[in-house]
Amino acid sequence: MKQRTAKYINVNGRLMDLSRPQVMGILNLTPDSFYAGSRKQTEQEIACRTNQIISEGGSIIDVGAYSSRPNAADVPVQEEMERLRKGLAVVFREQPEAVVSVDTFRADVAKMCVEEFGVAIINDIAAGEMDKDMFHAIARLGVPYIMMHMQGTPQNMQRHPHYDHLLKEVICYFSEKVQRLRDMGAKDLIIDPGFGFGKTLAHNYELLGKMEELSIFGLPILVGVSRKSMIYNLLGGTPEDALNGTTAINTIALMKGADILRVHDVKPAAEAVKIVSTMNDTTN
Repeated sequence: MKQRTAKYINVNGRLMDLSRPQVMGILNLTPDSFYAGSRKQTEQEIACRTNQIISEGGSIIDVGAYSSRPNAADVPVQEEMERLRKGLAVVFREQPEAVVSVDTFRADVAKMCVEEFGVAIINDIAAGEMDKDMFHAIARLGVPYIMMHMQGTPQNMQRHPHYDHLLKEVICYFSEKVQRLRDMGAKDLIIDPGFGFGKTLAHNYELLGKMEELSIFGLPILVGVSRKSMIYNLLGGTPEDALNGTTAINTIALMKGADILRVHDVKPAAEAVKIVSTMNDTTN
């Protein structure tokens, strides 16, 4: 069992306590996300999903307008911005006090979302690899930054993923990026192992099995496995059949030190957090 330590991030001038793991609910503004049930495009759909995340126990709403599934089509920057402007306006109308994160790898998009809407967190699947200006933008904006490990890009990441020493390479990847960001003055860094991004089925489960080693950084860890192929390719079925497997992996991740769960299904994740947290409270 991974012993939990106190961790906080500054979200819009308020400290969010991660000593009890938080649930981040996914709100996709894309027409092509891998899980069809997550796609929300009309104003009514966006409003309903926003309120559902909060009512089911989510404390962060992660809004994305660029699908990062394998072989996803590229989306022009202006189209990504237009989708986000439309979606964020509805999110903040429905839940004006919500902690909102935006899932983007583009510095200009991150800047727009923080400066125009007061978005609290930037969630970057590429950890600065797909936009050389992202780290500078994050340092200037001063918002918490989630950096994910990915080998390649969404367009090619699953063609031939290969590692000589998976865990060592992931740790070295984060070590270099954390140091660069700290040298620039960035604060509130969060790491995401990147399950399903440039990794085979075996890679994903090896990384899950050794996930507690990522605590070496002393930084919050986000885990996003919700309904991914590492579940349904192992158990059979499709993303629609992968809720039980998602909950099982989320529970393992919590026991190995996950601080944030990024999920489609908020209520089951919040229940997993409550169960593991209660167990920890009674055994510590």
